[in-house]
Amino acid sequence: MIPFSERGNTLFMALTSLMGLLDKLSGWLCLRKKEVNVLCLGLDNSGKTTIINQLKPANTQAQEIVPTIGFNIEKFKSSSLSFTVFDMSGQSRYRNLWEHYYKDSHAIIFVIDSGDKLRMVVAKEELDTLFNHEDIRRKRIPILFFANKMDLHDAMSSVRVSQMLCLDNIKDKPWHICATNAVKGEGLKEGLDWLQDHIKTMDT
Repeated sequence: MIPFSERGNTLFMALTSLMGLLDKLSGWLCLRKKEVNVLCLGLDNSGKTTIINQLKPANTQAQEIVPTIGFNIEKFKSSSLSFTVFDMSGQSRYRNLWEHYYKDSHAIIFVIDSGDKLRMVVAKEELDTLFNHEDIRRKRIPILFFANKMDLHDAMSSVRVSQMLCLDNIKDKPWHICATNAVKGEGLKEGLDWLQDHIKTMDT
């Protein structure tokens, strides 16, 4: 008769082996969600935190949005990806934090306040600095632009925002721009769908 302790050990080893096989099988069948790190960048008051809040499941969304100090980390899942989003403060004194997260990023969301014409030059300068950083320059990662606050009467169109930021000059990375109203969630799904498709093809 096999002692109880030995039976327990045998059962544990069998279950461990089975779990390993299931992990491999789910990987082969692409059932496991790919984990990705996404940076959400942009100037302060562009709507970054509101956008991320809208992308999260409804039961985890915050009811009140406050300005980000430093950075926040949010996690949520789509149909095929597990997102870890670093919501970086856009205030000038915190922008130097951005570069510490470039190396491990798989994608970037850059949010623009479409109604803030005066600071569009500043947004372009930050974008140029981003693209010139060695950890971004050497990677072909997808970049999603949200031309946000389209509900404002003086908001520029996404085409105009693209022109002012000279996005057509981006030749070495896939990019896409969406007109959005983060408060109502308008335009966000289109952008997230595009981002998912390009992240999933990065390793293929």
